Amino acid sequence: MIPRTRFFLLAVVGILLLSVYLTAADTLPSAVSDTEFWSLIERISEPDGYFRSNSGSTDNLLSNEASLSTAATALSMRPKGSGVYLGVGPEQNFTYITAMRARIAFVTDIRRGNMLLHLMYKALFETSANRSEFVARLFNRRLARANAYNLTPQSTAGELMSAYLRAEPTDEAAFNVNLKSITDHLTRTHGFRLSPADLDGIKYIYQNFRRFGPAINYTSSINGGGFRGASYAELMATTDRRGAERSYLASEESFTFVKNMESRNLIVPVVGDFAGPKALRAVGSFLKGRGVTVTAFYVSNVEDYLQRNGVWSKFCANVAALPLDSNSVFIRPNGRRTGLLEPMLAETESCTAK
Repeated sequence: MIPRTRFFLLAVVGILLLSVYLTAADTLPSAVSDTEFWSLIERISEPDGYFRSNSGSTDNLLSNEASLSTAATALSMRPKGSGVYLGVGPEQNFTYITAMRARIAFVTDIRRGNMLLHLMYKALFETSANRSEFVARLFNRRLARANAYNLTPQSTAGELMSAYLRAEPTDEAAFNVNLKSITDHLTRTHGFRLSPADLDGIKYIYQNFRRFGPAINYTSSINGGGFRGASYAELMATTDRRGAERSYLASEESFTFVKNMESRNLIVPVVGDFAGPKALRAVGSFLKGRGVTVTAFYVSNVEDYLQRNGVWSKFCANVAALPLDSNSVFIRPNGRRTGLLEPMLAETESCTAK
């Protein structure tokens, strides 16, 4: 007969081993191959959709959220969790990815144009050595002219943007060289199967960044420059409540963090409707299969449109299918709630119960 104490210890060990066996281990990859990256995008994505904001913008080449740095600071102070980030829209995602030190990110947007925008960014991050070179190539501004303003690795985002606001645009020949570098990097270096329409889409996006430079705003590509909302330069220089810049261009360290994630194919742009039948659920399945939960989900103000369009319950069901824990939060800088960060589990349970 096994002594009672020994039996108790064996039982405890057995329960612990069973728990480990039943709980999937964290197998989130530290890098994704080019083939896996493109296959993942194609497998998860839904057909191209349409979105028209209150401002009339359909491109959304730039965000317009002045609370960017405040939200980033709040996010950086939370538990790191699994390091899984979900988002929507253009460049603001890079700031939140940096703030939470994400291990992988999925940016899901109803517009295929947003996926192409992120692929353009991907090529620019991977082929630029530092912030100044990146900004020069993003806006097709003359690097030498910007250097006249004594930029250093310690320059603030405000100083960086101010220099490039005054820098001269490159000529058409230089633009074409930069564009070819982007498309070659995506199609030849990475081997991504972009269609002629996709390449035209990237060219359209890149032309607008050259046309307006760091002064580009939320609706520039729609109304030809009529001001509505903060410019790119202003957004990058925003500060939190203590006066600290927190955008992804606030420091070389933040820029390099995003650059390294892009180089390892860990920022995955997905075409999908938040209330659609496939994209978010497929992201959830990918995460569940690797034993991780969502750490943060940036939803901007998309929820307002989902409610307005009568598909709120479908979004709730999609979020409920994601792997969540008590630390999972929504990021809502200008969204339908007043808090910047709000718990996903409690809201999801309340939402699906209605």
